[in-house]
Amino acid sequence: MKLFQIEEPDGSPPDPTAAGVAIGIDASGRETVVAVAIGGNAAMLEDRPGFERGLPVPGAEHGERWQELLEGARLRAERALGRPATHAVLVVAPGARAASAGLLDAAAQAAALVLLRVVEPDALPPHETPALAAAVLAEDLAPRPGG
Repeated sequence: MKLFQIEEPDGSPPDPTAAGVAIGIDASGRETVVAVAIGGNAAMLEDRPGFERGLPVPGAEHGERWQELLEGARLRAERALGRPATHAVLVVAPGARAASAGLLDAAAQAAALVLLRVVEPDALPPHETPALAAAVLAEDLAPRPGG
């Protein structure tokens, strides 16, 4: 079951080569949560039925694990939405942003994602879940198709 049913106005399937979506990834806790926003409405993405929602969060020094985490988040979004995920806002634990800066950029590139921003939870609105707030921010920051 897909989170969003995306169809063209004429009823044809979505174009898989169309511009990708931007996702929010919250890796600030024990498990990673992935969300997407479309038109400012954000929703958490679950993996296939029977699978866990969260992905394990690596330590600041583990570049390969960050790559696996980011790639897993991208694949989860692509399975749920049926189109490429190309950009992301990543939420990390306080202090991890500075410690992991170079690793995160390299891991994102290897995972076929463009990191729009890396933020800590306190930089997001306090009344929202970090993954949902990151998804809305990602949608705002992502390049627009044709623009």
